[in-house]
Amino acid sequence: MSFSKRLIENLGSARSVCVLTGAGVSAESGVPTFRGDDGLWKKFKPEELANFDSFIRNPDLVWEWYSYRKKVMKEVVPNPAHTALVELQKLVPEFTLVTQNVDNLHIRAGSTGVLELHGNIERSYCIDCKEREDDVSLDASGKVPRCRRCGGLIRPDVVWFGEFLPPDTFARAEWAAGHCDVFISVGTSAVVYPAASLPLAALNTGAYVVEINQEYTDLSSRVHETILGKAGVILPAIVQALHTPGNHSV
Repeated sequence: MSFSKRLIENLGSARSVCVLTGAGVSAESGVPTFRGDDGLWKKFKPEELANFDSFIRNPDLVWEWYSYRKKVMKEVVPNPAHTALVELQKLVPEFTLVTQNVDNLHIRAGSTGVLELHGNIERSYCIDCKEREDDVSLDASGKVPRCRRCGGLIRPDVVWFGEFLPPDTFARAEWAAGHCDVFISVGTSAVVYPAASLPLAALNTGAYVVEINQEYTDLSSRVHETILGKAGVILPAIVQALHTPGNHSV
C-alpha cells in the first residue's frame, strides 16, 4: 500500500474534497452482501425482494427480509475507514461524503451531511402519504407496519431495483464532484451508473481523482492515482500524513 506525495499535497491545499464510498467500505465492517444468506433467504435473490412490485404482492415477506437485514447491520460497527473520513472532514474547508451504502455506518461513525444515494435502511416512509416513519419493524403478528396517519404501508427508505436515485441528493453529489479540488473513490467498482459518473465529472473539471480499492476497476486507467488495499488501512494513513507538519494548509 502506497500513496503519492502529490496526493497529500493536493489534499493539504484543497478547499473542497468529495469522497464516494461503495460496498467495499461496508464489507470491511462485516456487512454481508445479502446474496446467499443462510436459512429462508437463500431461496430468494435480492432482486426478487428489493423492488416495489414484490412489496405490493407480499409486503410482509419483504419487511421480514428488511427486518433481518436491519438486525444484521446493527450488529456491525464502523471501521477505521469510516472514522478516518470523519477526521478528513475536519481538515477540509468544504467536504462532501457521497455513499452508495444504506447501512448508516458513516453517520454512526460521526460523518455529517452525508449524501446517501441509495437511501438508509434505518429510515422508512409511508407509500401513500410519504410521511417519514423511522424505527419501525414487523409487529408481533408478523405483519408489515402501517402508517399511524393514514394507514398506508410503510416501506424502507432505500432505492429498490427499477427506481431512480433521489434527484435532489444526486444533484448535490454531482455539484460537489464538479466543484471539488480532490475526488476520492473508495471501495466501489465504479461501474454502476449514475454514481459511476461522479468521478468522471470530477475529472472533467480538473480535480485530482484518486481511487482506493482492493482491485483495479474500469476507472483505474482514467484516474490520477489508484491505491490498492483496504480502505481501513489506507485512509487512516492518509489522514495521519495530513497531520504531519507542513502537509496541511487551509
